[in-house]
Amino acid sequence: MRHTPREASPRRYLMCPPTHFKVTYSINPWMDPTKPVDLPLALAQWEDLRDRYRALGHTVELLDPSPGLPDMVFAANGATVVDGRVLGAKFAYPERSAEAAAHLDWFRRNGYPDADVREPDHVNEGEGDFAVTASWILAGRGFRSSPLSHDEAQEFFGRPVIGLELVDPRYYHLDTALCVLDDARDDVMYFPDAFSPGSRAVLERLFPGALIATDQDAAALGLNAVSDGRHVLLPQAAVGLYDPLRERGYEPIGMDLGELLKGGGSVKCCTQELRGQGRPAHR
Repeated sequence: MRHTPREASPRRYLMCPPTHFKVTYSINPWMDPTKPVDLPLALAQWEDLRDRYRALGHTVELLDPSPGLPDMVFAANGATVVDGRVLGAKFAYPERSAEAAAHLDWFRRNGYPDADVREPDHVNEGEGDFAVTASWILAGRGFRSSPLSHDEAQEFFGRPVIGLELVDPRYYHLDTALCVLDDARDDVMYFPDAFSPGSRAVLERLFPGALIATDQDAAALGLNAVSDGRHVLLPQAAVGLYDPLRERGYEPIGMDLGELLKGGGSVKCCTQELRGQGRPAHR
């Protein structure tokens, strides 16, 4: 049965242009330093995503890229923001470790009080492994974020955190295997085979009506998507998700981020959601 169209809500995002993007090392199965990156094309694809958010009525803040940090374009990994409180990242690999300080500096300069900005004790990679729903914070572990970061997030945000074990190296972050479609109604889509049997059982219990992705759409990073409650921006190659999303009342919008996929990320990886306070954008 086809649902009535859903309501979008205005969002505020933090993005970082891929000015210095390249693939010179490999820290996930998607990265191959022997494959050249077309930087002008990567920038054009990123700008298309940024412009699409703005056309949909969302606010996009910009984080200045730093030379020597080619993965800063994947801004989702730099922090998690809930109710105006910021839990910074602590990266698992030294190649990305300096990104954490750049993100925290941005928050402190943009209206977030020091008391609401936390430098973490344990490894977590921001919204790469934290997904926020109406009832819970879903938290990935197994390849990057430490299980200890789950307790840290629960204490800091005061929201229940549900740990989920990732078992397929292709889906090394939670945001490659699960997408929150409606954060007001606990509606998600996910790929079961990315999770351990116990975590699959938890997801089935929490989200019995979830949209289940096929292997083909998951392998196109179709779950690395961003939803505003109605519009779902996702990799254009994940064509098998379009009709199921429409049947649920969502409006899928295919995006081409093929150059950035060479670094192991797509729509969500490029997009950190700023939930709560901070200085309004002026760009």
